[in-house]
Amino acid sequence: MLARRLIDFLACAAMAISCAGVVHAQGGTGLPGIPRATALVPMELAAPASQAGTVAAPVLPAKTEPPLPDNAPQNNDYAANMASDAFGAQLFTGAFSRDSAAVFNPSHVIAVGDRIQLRIWNGYNVDTVLAVDAGGNILLPEVGPFHVQGTTNGALQATVSNALRRVFASKVSIYASLLAAQPVRVYVTGAVRRPGLYDGTSSDSVLRYLDQAGGVDPERGSFLDVAIRRGNQTLEVVNLYDFLLRGELPARQLNNGDVILVQSRKKTVKVTGLAENARRFEFPGEQTRLADLVRLARPLPQATNVRVVRNTGTVRDVEYFPIMQETQVALFDGDEIEFTADKRPGTITVRVEGAHDGPQEYVLPYGSRMGQLVGRLRFTAESDADSIQLFRQSVKARQKLLLNATLQSLEASVLTARAGTAEEAQLRREEAALVLQWVERARKIEPSGQTLIGQASGRDGLLLENGDILRVPVKDGLVLISGEVLFPNAVAYDKGMDLDDFIRQAGGFSQNADTSRVLISHRDGSFSDGKRDDTVHPGDEIMVLPKVDFKTRQFTKDVFQILYQIAISAKVVLGL
Repeated sequence: MLARRLIDFLACAAMAISCAGVVHAQGGTGLPGIPRATALVPMELAAPASQAGTVAAPVLPAKTEPPLPDNAPQNNDYAANMASDAFGAQLFTGAFSRDSAAVFNPSHVIAVGDRIQLRIWNGYNVDTVLAVDAGGNILLPEVGPFHVQGTTNGALQATVSNALRRVFASKVSIYASLLAAQPVRVYVTGAVRRPGLYDGTSSDSVLRYLDQAGGVDPERGSFLDVAIRRGNQTLEVVNLYDFLLRGELPARQLNNGDVILVQSRKKTVKVTGLAENARRFEFPGEQTRLADLVRLARPLPQATNVRVVRNTGTVRDVEYFPIMQETQVALFDGDEIEFTADKRPGTITVRVEGAHDGPQEYVLPYGSRMGQLVGRLRFTAESDADSIQLFRQSVKARQKLLLNATLQSLEASVLTARAGTAEEAQLRREEAALVLQWVERARKIEPSGQTLIGQASGRDGLLLENGDILRVPVKDGLVLISGEVLFPNAVAYDKGMDLDDFIRQAGGFSQNADTSRVLISHRDGSFSDGKRDDTVHPGDEIMVLPKVDFKTRQFTKDVFQILYQIAISAKVVLGL
C-alpha cells in the first residue's frame, strides 16, 4: 500500500512540473483556481518603477518566404519583366514579395483582427495577446472592453496606458505593442501576369500583392491606373510612375476580399537615344506634349534635338525638332522618339605619341586637317616622320564589325555543313568543334584601328576626328618576328639579311607554321606578302601565319581569310 501511494505521489509531482512549464511558455496557467494575472514574466521585461511605461519594443523576426525553385513560373515572369522596355516593368522582380511586414510603422491603423501584446509588471503581472474583436475592442484587465480600432500604431502605447492608469498605480509598468496585423487575402486581377487570390497582411503595400501576381503585364497593363476596390467602391487609384520618379506610394490598408485591379494600358511612346530612361512610356488621353516626356525620359546633357517617327501605318513620317520646342511638339499613341546630339563640337582633341618634342594632347578647332597638326609637330633625330601612324576609333569599330560578320558567316557554314556518311559526319563534328572554339577566341581580338596614311598625296588634307591618336615611330633599327616561329623576338636590322635570314634568327618555322603564308607589316601601316616581296625595312614586323588543315575546303578558305583579316587589323597571329 505504501508503494502504491508513493507511485501516485510521484505521478502528481510530474504533472505539476509539466503544468509549470506550460505556465512559463504561455504567460498563464490555464488551470482552475490559478488566476491568469499571476502569470510569470520573463526577467528581461522587468523594469524599475521609475521607468514605468518606457520599455523599448521588442524586435520581431522577419517573416521570410521560402525561396522559389529555379523553374517556378514567377521566375519566368520576373525575367520577362527585366527584359521589357516598358518603364516600370523592372519594379516586379520578386523583391517586394520576398518578405511580409514584421515591424509595423507608426502610421498603421489598428483594425479588426489585429493582435496586440500587453505586458504589465511591478505589482500586477500580465503577459498576454489581445485580439481586436468585431466591435474594434480589446479586453483590458480590470478595465473591460476598450475601443482601439482606428488608433494608429504610434499612439497605441499611450492610448492603452492612459486607459489602464485609471485602475493601476503609477509604479505599475505597462507596455502595449502591435504583435501582428490582420492576415488578409486580396484579389489581384486585370492586366497582370498571374491573376489570383494572394495572402498577406493589411499592412502590406499594393506593390507586394502585384509582385506576387508576377507584376503588371507590360504589353497589356497600365502603370498609371492601378485601382484598389472594396465592393463597388474604388478606394484609391495608384499611379506607379509617382513611386518610380518621386518615391510616393499611398499607405492604404487592405481588408480581406479587397481587389487590386490593373486597368488596360494607356497610350504609349517609345524613347531611344541619349536619355537616362530610354523606355516605353504611358500617357493618358489622346496626346501628350514632348515637355511631359522630357521630364520622364530625362535626356542627357549632350542631347539637343529629338527625332519623331510618327505611327502612320505602312508609311512612317519622320519629323525633327530642337528639344527647346518641347512645349510645341505633340506626341501621339505609337510614336517613337530619339534624343540626338545635333551640334558640332567647337574643338576636338588629338593625342600625339612617340618620338617627338612637344605636347601629347592638341586641342584643335573642329574641321582641322592632318597637315595643320603635322606642321606643328617638332620631330627629333630619332623620329621616322615618313611613317606617321594614325589610329582612329571609328575605323576600329568598323574593323571589329567586319571581323564579327566574317566570324558569324564561318560559324553558320560550320553549323550547316552536311555529311554523306556516318564517318564523314563524325569528322565534320570534330572539325566543327575545333572551328567553333577558334571562333570564340577570335571574337575577343580587338583591332587597332590603324589607318594607312604614309606618304599619300592627300594626307595633309585628311580631316581629323575627336579622339584620333597620331603616333610618330622611332628609328630603332629593329625587326620584330612573331607568329609561328620557335622564338618570337626582335632582331637588329641588317640590310644584308633577307626574309628567310630574319626568320632563322627567330629559330625558324614552328611545326604549325604555313611557310607559304608570311606577312610583312611595315611601319606606316602597309603590308606585303613575304613570298611576293621579301624586302624587309627597319621597323617592320614579320608575321608567320599558322597552318590550316581542314578536310572541308570551304572551312580552310574562310579561316585563311579571317587569319589575314586579324593579322592586318590587329597585328596578331591567332593560332589554331
